Amino acid sequence: MIKLGTAGVIILLNTSFAWSKDLSIVVVGLFSNQAVVEINHTQRLLKVGKTSPEGVTLISANSKKAVLEIDGVRRTYQLGDHISASFSSTTAQAEVNLWPTNGMYLTVGSVNGYTVDFLVDTGASAIALNAETARRVGLDYLEAKKILIKTASGTEIGYEVNLNSVQVGDIILNDVRAMVIDGEEPQRALLGMTFLNKLEMNRTDKKLNLKKKY
Repeated sequence: MIKLGTAGVIILLNTSFAWSKDLSIVVVGLFSNQAVVEINHTQRLLKVGKTSPEGVTLISANSKKAVLEIDGVRRTYQLGDHISASFSSTTAQAEVNLWPTNGMYLTVGSVNGYTVDFLVDTGASAIALNAETARRVGLDYLEAKKILIKTASGTEIGYEVNLNSVQVGDIILNDVRAMVIDGEEPQRALLGMTFLNKLEMNRTDKKLNLKKKY
């Protein structure tokens, strides 16, 4: 597990789209079907389905989290999350830059098209999902090969599965090996080495850069 100093999570996405300017976003208020978001130092009250003048759309919101869509990319954010986004039409490789939250690199991605909260964990040999997450993304894991997995709390029963697709930012990998632990842990899915070893990982100060190798 990679740990560094405490900071708000910031996700920079580089895609083939071009924006007229960079965006700096802070989630400052969350309500049912509404969110107060500071965009480039201007507060906006966003309602579900409405788009700000800067191009940020609120997809859903409650008192705990909001789903924002920025240039077609949807992400889930919690109160106080800071987001910086910069798009360049000249980017050749898909990449994501992450900053730590409470000493850990957290990000929102997807498995088989379903949104999943990830913890970047270089100590995990594979992507690891708990039973609830596995069922939510459509995995019939109980029919898969049974294995024993060593965890911090001891040895757990797990199941070896293949994920059709895993996406973080603009990085998409297909047919990724993963493990399902038949229980509540890990509460946040572990983005382990069956995904990370296909990427170039570089850390500069607190920033972690993930870039697809090929």
